[in-house]
Amino acid sequence: MKLDQPKIIVLSLGGSLIIPKTGFNLEFLKGFKKLILKLVKNNYRFVMVCGGGQTARSYQQIAKDLGDLAAEDIDWIGIHATRLNAHFLRSIFRNQSNPVVIKDPTKKIKWTEGILIAAGWKPGFSTDFDAVKLAELYKAQTVINLSNIEYVYDKDPQKFSDAKRQEQMSWSDYRKMVGNVWSPGANWPFDPVASREAQKNKLKVIVMDGTNLPEVEKAILDLPEVAKAILERKFKGTILI
Repeated sequence: MKLDQPKIIVLSLGGSLIIPKTGFNLEFLKGFKKLILKLVKNNYRFVMVCGGGQTARSYQQIAKDLGDLAAEDIDWIGIHATRLNAHFLRSIFRNQSNPVVIKDPTKKIKWTEGILIAAGWKPGFSTDFDAVKLAELYKAQTVINLSNIEYVYDKDPQKFSDAKRQEQMSWSDYRKMVGNVWSPGANWPFDPVASREAQKNKLKVIVMDGTNLPEVEKAILDLPEVAKAILERKFKGTILI
């Protein structure tokens, strides 16, 4: 479907998708690139915020093993990992993206390209938070959080056999589950500080499995009618609202 007017989609792209523990997934990266380029041709524009993923956690863990580190140092390691991933992604989309990797999600820039790539900002804030701020900045009503999980559960499914998947969850219920504190290297479906900001600004967040590209495409195409999509469940994933 080609849009009459350009529409900006904010993607929070987990580092686990860019480079999983097992190494680069060339098949996924090819498919992701093909999907995004197809949508750009149909008048969609994308802000992609890159996470640090396993690269960040590997560096952070070995640094911790070598001695006591300040939380700020651990955070900076993760931030630089997100910037490496962002430059990698910008290279993949070189002909369609703005040449600058955004590192401050509070400063609006003029960009005419189909894609804008962003990375980590500063200690104390995750790339989920950056995605929320960029959605505010560019007037997007929804952030699509692409990670390696299909749904949010009411409790950790790896620890609790009775955990139930949630197709829709209120911000209040979700925030009761994850708390309010950001921790460098932590791995939530969507981080607590970003969740507080999203709730404050009445932003919707879709959490879904980014490797399932047909479902990702459905979610993107449904965004113009996200209220209807919530009712009809046209894609697999959890909507935080």
